[in-house]
Amino acid sequence: MDDRVTNNEPQQDQSLLTANDYLCKILLSPVYEAAVVTPLQPLTKLSQRLGNSILLKREDRQPVHSFKLRGAFNKLVQLSEEQKLRGVVAASAGNHAQGVAMSAKKLGIKAIIVMPVITPEIKVSAVRGFGAEVCLHGDSFDEASNYAKKLSAEEGYTLIPPFDDPDVIAGQGTIARELLEQNGHLDYIFVPVGGGGLAAGIAVYIKQLKPSIKVIGVEPRDSACLRAALDAGEPVTLDRVGIFADGVAVKRIGAETFRLCNEFIDDVITVSSDEICASLKDIFEDTRAIAEPSGALALAGLKKFTELNSVRDKNMAAILSGANVNFHSLRYVSERSEYGEKKEAVLAVTIPERPGAFLKFCELIGNRAVTEFNYRYSNRAAANIFVGLRTPQGTSELATVMKQLEDAEYPVVDLSEDEMAKQHVRYMVGGRPAEALQERLFSFEFPENPGALQNFLLTLGMNWNITLFHYRNHGAAYGRVLTGFELPDGEMKAFSAYLVKLGYQYKEETNNPAYKFFLAH
Repeated sequence: MDDRVTNNEPQQDQSLLTANDYLCKILLSPVYEAAVVTPLQPLTKLSQRLGNSILLKREDRQPVHSFKLRGAFNKLVQLSEEQKLRGVVAASAGNHAQGVAMSAKKLGIKAIIVMPVITPEIKVSAVRGFGAEVCLHGDSFDEASNYAKKLSAEEGYTLIPPFDDPDVIAGQGTIARELLEQNGHLDYIFVPVGGGGLAAGIAVYIKQLKPSIKVIGVEPRDSACLRAALDAGEPVTLDRVGIFADGVAVKRIGAETFRLCNEFIDDVITVSSDEICASLKDIFEDTRAIAEPSGALALAGLKKFTELNSVRDKNMAAILSGANVNFHSLRYVSERSEYGEKKEAVLAVTIPERPGAFLKFCELIGNRAVTEFNYRYSNRAAANIFVGLRTPQGTSELATVMKQLEDAEYPVVDLSEDEMAKQHVRYMVGGRPAEALQERLFSFEFPENPGALQNFLLTLGMNWNITLFHYRNHGAAYGRVLTGFELPDGEMKAFSAYLVKLGYQYKEETNNPAYKFFLAH
């Protein structure tokens, strides 16, 4: 949720800034009055596994546990004396907030941080701990951001942008300066991309001094605003963004950050939430550090790039951008990391409903570890079972298992990439209606706070019969609900209009195969 913006205006005329201008700004940046030089740590186990020298730039070791301190301090230190006396305001629910708060304290500047009401208390307390005034406003970042702009206009505070500003970009670019000083033999640098400030700062510096190094941007598959901008040739606004890697959940890349990334980034790769979880596990196993999801994003991209391009014997660095993780979200990470490594699969298997059929299924699975097994009697002909299976050898082993089942006339469908199956259906297997229904299925996201589920149900109203309901929360800022409604065809127009009026993000799941296997009549 941190810095999830739809529009972030640059603070000055970027047409005057050349690549050489940025090089000078980075070299002259006084960020080390607040920030520290962070280690470039080898990942020994992962290096052996991938056949490359993998290095991790530990920005989680900053005083605020994130790289955001660099850009925030460099922006604040450049303000005029009049601006410093008036104070600053920023909107953020995470790392940018802490970077601005600490920088303001260091420089003796009044700081107001506007945060959504749903921001976890641990993040609010961290910002207040740096001496900033916290203003809780709105249920989303957009609402908080608009209020921060209002305060800036009414009170004369200087608005501190999270990424689309030359001084912020230059502050983040000091990481590249350290990288070249710590290892002059790098072949690749992988950088997480949200609004693009970090990627722009690193790329513009690297390409001036050592252009042979490839700079690769990494985005979540469901928040790829840079990829969308590159495809369109200009910044575009995404309809929605994923909420797992909230530190890079940005709907629209900045104008100046896009200009720089478009010119200096070599490639962009996108990864899934499961692949991010797998990289969180890799970081922990090699360093015992716990990164936030956006902090592990670059390493996830490095791993995927290496696999897709068969890269070997190269020196590769990834930026661990932050470690301000909500502790309760780690259960989700633990659960999903094996999927990201392709070492666990979720299958829907149809078996005949006859004595000995289940035993034969177990024999076909062999000595492989079954992580979960869900079954409920449905009819006398066949049964659909939901199976979690450990596959240490990855996709090749999964293909072998599926062929063995199909050869034995046990139809099987791989649900390992089906988000609804992993998020909801696995906990609801067997929940078929006793009679035929004109049922339509929808998934929703809504801001998570005390009473949120009750408020969701109250807002949903009582106009249509709810036939299915599943809610699960992983300590995230947004709750997820899967809901079924009894909807005759003639009522769909009115229901669709009602969903728009509700204002929640939603997606129809009626044709999802997991629903048809385990929940539909």
